[in-house]
Amino acid sequence: MSVTKSVFGETANGERVDAFLIENRNGMKINCITFGAALQAAYIKDKNGEELDVLVGFDDMDGFLNRHDYQGLIVGPVANRISAGGLTVDGKKVPVTTTHGDVCLHSNGDFATANWNAVVTDTSSVEFSYLSPDGKDGFPGNTVTKVKYTLTDDNEIKIEYDAVSDKKTALNITNHAYFNLKGFDGGDILDHTLYIDADAFTPMNGELIPSGEIRDVTGTPFDFREPKPIGRDINADDEQLKAGNGYDHNYALNKYDGKVRLVASATAPNGVKLDCFTDLPGVQLYVGNFLEGKIGKQGKPMDFRTGFCLETQYFPNASNTPSFKNYVFDANEHFISTTIYKLSLV
Repeated sequence: MSVTKSVFGETANGERVDAFLIENRNGMKINCITFGAALQAAYIKDKNGEELDVLVGFDDMDGFLNRHDYQGLIVGPVANRISAGGLTVDGKKVPVTTTHGDVCLHSNGDFATANWNAVVTDTSSVEFSYLSPDGKDGFPGNTVTKVKYTLTDDNEIKIEYDAVSDKKTALNITNHAYFNLKGFDGGDILDHTLYIDADAFTPMNGELIPSGEIRDVTGTPFDFREPKPIGRDINADDEQLKAGNGYDHNYALNKYDGKVRLVASATAPNGVKLDCFTDLPGVQLYVGNFLEGKIGKQGKPMDFRTGFCLETQYFPNASNTPSFKNYVFDANEHFISTTIYKLSLV
C-alpha cells in the first residue's frame, strides 16, 4: 500500500490543488484531489490486463472549474434538491440559495467547489476536511466536515463521512462519482447490468422534487430487484422517466437499520463489476441524462448516458417531507456515514 502526493493544479484564485494517488497490493489505484475532495480517478485492470479508469470526469482543473456536472465531487452540506422556500428546521423555513428556479441543487456547490485541507492518515488513506461558515448559502451553523478515503486490498473504495455543526442544521452528504465500468471513454452505460435492493422509489414532480410518496417498483421500469440492463426499460412510456429524462430517482433501500449493507451492483460486458454498500436509507440512480458532450479526460467528450451514479443519501428534500426520515441534526450532533464502492472482475 502507498500514497503518493503531487500537484494537480490551481483554483481560480491561485490556491494549489493537491492530488493523492493511493495504490493497493493488487495494483488498483484511486486518485483524490483537494478541490471538492473529489474522487478523480479509479484504476483497475480488466481480464486482459488492460488498466481502465472507470470514473468519468476530468484530468485537469479547467474541467473541474468550468465544465463539471459534479463528477467525483463531494456534495453538501445537503445533496440533491431542496424545494422552494428552503429547509424546514423546528417548523420554520430557512431560505437557502436557489440554483434552478425556486429549487436548490447540491447546496449551490458549497462543498464541491471548496479547496479542502488534506492529511495522509496511513499508507491506504487520506482524510479531507472543510469548514463551511455559518450562513453560507443560507445553511445554519459553522459546519466542520471530514471525508476519509481508504483503498483496501479487497479493492474497496471506502468513503467515511463525519460532519458536525454548532447550530441545528440539515446534513446529507454524498459523493457524485460517475462510473463507466468499460472505462471513462467506453461509450454509453445502457449495456451495464444493474441490481438495486429496493422495493420502492420516490416519484417526483416536474422540478425533480420527490412528492412524498414511496411507490412500489413492481410492474414499473424502476424495478431492478432482478438484475437487468440499464437501457432495457429506460425509454418506456412512463411519466417518471419523462420527468427525469431517464433514471434520476431516489430508491428507498431495503433492510435499512443504520448498518452498512450491499444495496446495488452493476456489471459491464467486459466483466468489471461494481458493488455499492451504504448505511443510509436511499440511493440516487442517475444515468447521465444531462451529459451533453462537455470535454472530459484526454480531451474526449462526456456524451449522453456515458456514466451512471449511485449517490448514497437520505431521501431528497427530507426536511420538507414528513413521510421521509429527516436529515436535520441538532447542534453538536454528528452526521456519520460510510459508503463503499467495491470493484472486481466476474
